[in-house]
Amino acid sequence: MKADTSPGSQAAAGLKAALAPWRARWAALPERERRLASLAGLALLLFLTWLVAVQPALRTLATAPAQRDAVEVQWQAMQKRAAEAAELRGATPMSPEQSLAALKSATERLGDKARLSVQGDRVVLTLTNVGTSELRDWLAAARSGARARPVEATLSRAANGYSGTLIVAIGGAL
Repeated sequence: MKADTSPGSQAAAGLKAALAPWRARWAALPERERRLASLAGLALLLFLTWLVAVQPALRTLATAPAQRDAVEVQWQAMQKRAAEAAELRGATPMSPEQSLAALKSATERLGDKARLSVQGDRVVLTLTNVGTSELRDWLAAARSGARARPVEATLSRAANGYSGTLIVAIGGAL
């Protein structure tokens, strides 16, 4: 009969040889110490199971409702933006003259804080200390009322508002 010399059997034989002193030591321990060592090993196994499997799962369950609510809020905002984009896409096109008239009307509401200059199919709005809400309202009017979209902004914020330039495209340049 031939001895098995496969790598698996050699590894098993090596493992048996390495564990032999430990098995002898285990057998030499009194029953009470073996029982205490087994309990300590079980406690260690339970602790490691808690750390690796149970605690992360409980943490995930605890944070899931807040994450789900945050994702829901993001989803609703995306749906709102998608509906707004679809509405703007479906809106009837405006001539550059109509767009320019709507932009001038929106700019007049800013008073002497804003000045418009037309450069072909682009309109440059120069701002001086315009408040956040005023700028937001002007951008909304430019987007919906004039069918214009911002293409470049160079703004700086100071204590009294925004200053700088905002370039929007009008007419067929959308």
